[in-house]
Amino acid sequence: MRNAVLLPNDLVLTTDNSAAIGEKEADVVQVSDEVVAYFAGRVALMEQWAAGAYPVSIVIHNFSGNKSWNKYVAGMEKLFGEINQPCPEITGSTESNMETLQSAMAVTMIGERQVTSAENYTWYVYGMPCVGEEVMTESEKTANMKKISDGVNSGFVQRVWPVGSTGIAGECKRLGLHCELSNWDTGKSAGPATSVLLGIANNRIEEAKLHFGTYFEEIN
Repeated sequence: MRNAVLLPNDLVLTTDNSAAIGEKEADVVQVSDEVVAYFAGRVALMEQWAAGAYPVSIVIHNFSGNKSWNKYVAGMEKLFGEINQPCPEITGSTESNMETLQSAMAVTMIGERQVTSAENYTWYVYGMPCVGEEVMTESEKTANMKKISDGVNSGFVQRVWPVGSTGIAGECKRLGLHCELSNWDTGKSAGPATSVLLGIANNRIEEAKLHFGTYFEEIN
């Protein structure tokens, strides 16, 4: 598992947060609250996949005020709609007593671990590292959730390992992989998991290359 907590009864807890990104005037990055929730949920969902689990419940922690709640919920619904899956039940709370100058929220997912047997696979990186404004302006370079979900459901994606602030090189080190990639900034933060490491079944690599297309390269 990556940044996930294994609970009793094969339940898995994952979480991600966001601060100073949203619709408030003092936010460092100005973007809709729906988009903020989408990307926070994206990270938590990929962490579930990394642990071999799928979420059954979502908790939203909203410090941005009442007007942001429905937008955060809409971001979650957009995420699951993108992968053609029903959105799990959403609960949570809102800080409505104190007004904050900057936006802040967190998403926690509780999932059920699924028993799967991994075949022989080769690690690839999919999606370029992007952070801050780049996440929006260079979105065509980032890992596509629908493609990852389809790959998992089709069976040629055997492992999912989202890239965080330590960059591709940092995640490769955690996995014990020697990282050599041409034309990739392997030390750059991938922000909300715009890059992801994928374990591709060895007998379906050509299929995966056609499926993922650009910004998909083997980790040597």
